[in-house]
Amino acid sequence: MIQAISTTIRRAVKRVQGGLRLSADAAHQGASLISRELASWLPSQGSADADLLPDLPTLVARSRDLIRNHGIASGATQTLVDNVVGGGLRLSSVPDYRALGKDKDWAEEWSQKVESLWRSWAETTDCDASNSLTFSGLTAQVFRAALLNGESLALPLWMPRPSVRFASRMQVIESDRLSNPNLRMDTTNLRGGIESDAFGAPVAYWLRKSHPGDALLGASLFAGEWERVPALTAWGRRRVIHVHDKERTGQTRGKPILSAVLQQFKMLDHYQRTELQAAVVNAMVAAVIETPLDSQSIAEMMGGDANAYLTTKNEYRVQLKGGAVIPLYPGDQLKPFTPARPASQYSMFVETVLRHIGTALGLPYELLLKDFSKTNYSSARAALLEAWRFFRGRRQWLATHWATPVYELWLEEAVNLGLVEAPDFYGSRYAYTRAKWIGPGRGWIDPVKEAQAAQIRMDAGISTLEDECAEQGLDWEEVLEQRARERARMEELGLLEAAVESSRRPVVNQPEERVA
Repeated sequence: MIQAISTTIRRAVKRVQGGLRLSADAAHQGASLISRELASWLPSQGSADADLLPDLPTLVARSRDLIRNHGIASGATQTLVDNVVGGGLRLSSVPDYRALGKDKDWAEEWSQKVESLWRSWAETTDCDASNSLTFSGLTAQVFRAALLNGESLALPLWMPRPSVRFASRMQVIESDRLSNPNLRMDTTNLRGGIESDAFGAPVAYWLRKSHPGDALLGASLFAGEWERVPALTAWGRRRVIHVHDKERTGQTRGKPILSAVLQQFKMLDHYQRTELQAAVVNAMVAAVIETPLDSQSIAEMMGGDANAYLTTKNEYRVQLKGGAVIPLYPGDQLKPFTPARPASQYSMFVETVLRHIGTALGLPYELLLKDFSKTNYSSARAALLEAWRFFRGRRQWLATHWATPVYELWLEEAVNLGLVEAPDFYGSRYAYTRAKWIGPGRGWIDPVKEAQAAQIRMDAGISTLEDECAEQGLDWEEVLEQRARERARMEELGLLEAAVESSRRPVVNQPEERVA
């Protein structure tokens, strides 16, 4: 605040020194210093870390509380996880065979072998240090933590176990454990628990040996101890995987996805609870009985002592319950008060706020509320296509910062074990570890129309079977192999001719209808 005021004063002085009139203010209206609407708007102009790190613990705590206790916030998070990760990300190895001096046949054979070995590790709990999750489970946990906390941390560990081929294991840890040792102040090269070089590249991570919240349970022996974990080994192997977004250059940590709408979400939650409580209270009173006695008669009932009447009245309590008939205390009178609950604009107001929240989360209103009752096919498809563009971007981000680094760590071990042939692996690491990751399928709003569109795209040469299968979360080679087996079996049973005839029947398109 002091910095912003100082900046304002300096700007005003410069205008005076330059012979400008203060009434002219600024060339850009958004920079006005005297406008009634903007005069009190003086945000600080700090660096990325200066703006974020002091507020990060509060943002994370409030984000977690909101997702725990607000149904829409929890549902929105689950929707993002379902559409970005779903049942997991499937590896499709595509080594850069040209850079390696190989041909396409070698690449296909090599990829099939690598993918088979990868599945033997990723589809079991051997990939998890706690031996409880598969790689798909770890991926969902990492992405959910990135939404909830703004970032996720994982430690690649070397943990050989009997009768287990691979020793590489991932340990996902809470980002709360990442902090400066002994909670010291941030410095130029140590911020938010990350030690960096002169160019901002991470050199080491300072991690508490236990979660700071465990101290409240009295169960932690290492609550006040930190460990310095180098970012890389001497030969370049990762020792920490830090998954987070960087919105600004120089940003060290990530922030929760709900940060921009925490206030709106909380106020909406309070408004909805208030409306519900008011509606319940108004429904409690069914009838009221009023006494006809006058004040003198009431005093005689109390032995002629008016003070006794007031004392007894103050001690009088009514137990509210549904359908109750509530008597008033003698001498009282009830005036009717019947507010309309919920308010007439309740639905419209809530919908407007939720549309604002959905925009910040990358979710259209229909998908945020799972409500398609007010839209038709074209509008629903447009909304879902926009959402799908966001999902694909988040999936690519997750693959780049989580799935591919883990695959690289695993492949390094597989090469060193002699299970995969990869000459000059460390010199050509990118060429060997190049991969695509297949996520959950997009699904179809109108299967007939979209299947026809897919066929048209392939016939026109602007798409491939690989792309179309990947859109539905499928591997094109597995699809073709399965179709070949089915075709051979139908031919064996004499059903092939009938199947071909059925596929040639024309498809009748139904007119577009509004969703009921």
